[in-house]
Amino acid sequence: MSEQEKDQKAAEPQVETVEEQQAAQAEAEAAEPTAEEALAEVEAELAKVKKALGEADIRAQAEVQNVRKRAERDVQHAHKFALEKFAGDLLSVADNLERGLAALDAQDEALKPAREGIELTLKSLLDVFGKYNLEQISPSDEPFNPELHEAMTMVPVPNVDPNTVIEVLEKGYQLNGRLIRPARVVVSKAP
Repeated sequence: MSEQEKDQKAAEPQVETVEEQQAAQAEAEAAEPTAEEALAEVEAELAKVKKALGEADIRAQAEVQNVRKRAERDVQHAHKFALEKFAGDLLSVADNLERGLAALDAQDEALKPAREGIELTLKSLLDVFGKYNLEQISPSDEPFNPELHEAMTMVPVPNVDPNTVIEVLEKGYQLNGRLIRPARVVVSKAP
């Protein structure tokens, strides 16, 4: 066999039997999904994507609502407690007015106008405190509460229940229910 004959034989298509051709065609058809199967696969994939997007959308909306609520709460707290530092600085003014009243002799007629002036000034200051929800804590003869009171000392007192406030050294204050300064008190203890 010459080279030329070999090349011709190689170039000729190999003849397959009809059975082999049918088997090859069936194999090719089995390997390729039908249009219906492909459509079903695409629809299933689309449903998965829609579900994932729906869940992501719901999570995103919930996150936006949470951020909005947090921001609203922060703004409310900022409005509610914006005066906290300023009010804390004013407490010493109220304390000094009270100390001034305590130092003036109530029986001395010459000091009566000064006493009345200090009382009116203190009343005016306390009215402003009330207007802005700054409340005094004056727990005389009440049970000691460590959340609102600061015990400066404990004194044995025979006819008083233990852990009772017997003297208020410095009044405490709350702004909108938040403690600014605890009341500094003397507390009774068992003799």
